[in-house]
Amino acid sequence: MPDCDSSSDAENGGHVAVQGGPTIRRRRLGAELRRLREAAGKGIDDAARQLGCSLSKVSRMENGLVPIRGDDVGELLDLYQVDDAEQRQALLALTKETRRAGWWHTYGDVVPRWFEVYVGLEAEASSIAKFEALLVPGLLQTADYARAVMRAAPRQPPDPDVERAIELRLGRQAVLTGDPVPDLWVVMDEAVIRRVVGGPTVMRAQLDHLRTVSTRPNVTIQVLPFTGGAHAGMDTPFTLLGFSDADNLPEIVYIDQATGSLYLDRPGDVALYREKMDRLRASAYDELTSRLLIARAMEGIEDEPAG
Repeated sequence: MPDCDSSSDAENGGHVAVQGGPTIRRRRLGAELRRLREAAGKGIDDAARQLGCSLSKVSRMENGLVPIRGDDVGELLDLYQVDDAEQRQALLALTKETRRAGWWHTYGDVVPRWFEVYVGLEAEASSIAKFEALLVPGLLQTADYARAVMRAAPRQPPDPDVERAIELRLGRQAVLTGDPVPDLWVVMDEAVIRRVVGGPTVMRAQLDHLRTVSTRPNVTIQVLPFTGGAHAGMDTPFTLLGFSDADNLPEIVYIDQATGSLYLDRPGDVALYREKMDRLRASAYDELTSRLLIARAMEGIEDEPAG
């Protein structure tokens, strides 16, 4: 299960509330540091000079994408002239909380650091909207399908690493049955259900799993048909993550890449991808028709010829 422990500090006199797991706490800390910087009339360049680091590192700190050391927080609070002892103590306590490992940390040997950030955000999101062009999303994959995908990688990982990565992928799926559960809305290109990944038996089981999961009240699956032609998602798959505390934790866009990842949280960027998602939903089949198309794809898979 995802890290569901929580604690809270009353938000009085500008003190920051502490809720959620380590990734959310890191985002809260970053947002609070950004607010204090702007209130002090300082730029990112001022913060970078204070810490002796790059502008991009300060930006990543404020976006909650990298860990923040207590010494760095203290330096920034000095720069921003935050003198209230109680407020400083609350922020330094929050800094310690951000360094608490999430349940996924034990898989750090098989998962890149940049993807650990996404797993933390996914585990604590209240809404997840995804567009996929070629693959069943990880949250909906069966173990055998995931194994086939991993074994197709150009740099073949050892078998034990593959199995560990599958454990993590299945562990992530616990968010769909947790409390509270996020709303998951997936739009997938028809190519996702037509490409036979792992062979006929594996693919039939995967499609059957999609049909079953799509009946859950918090899961919506739509298929974007080939006959629809060009569509709004042809450039790249993406994920929109929303959070219950939208005022302090705005929506974020995640784009997966072969050697890293891209996180977008500027309002204009997020609005663009939200519009993309709306257009994809409008272009795709509705839930019932999509479920029927998945069933037809499953029935249409031919067995491999003997010998």
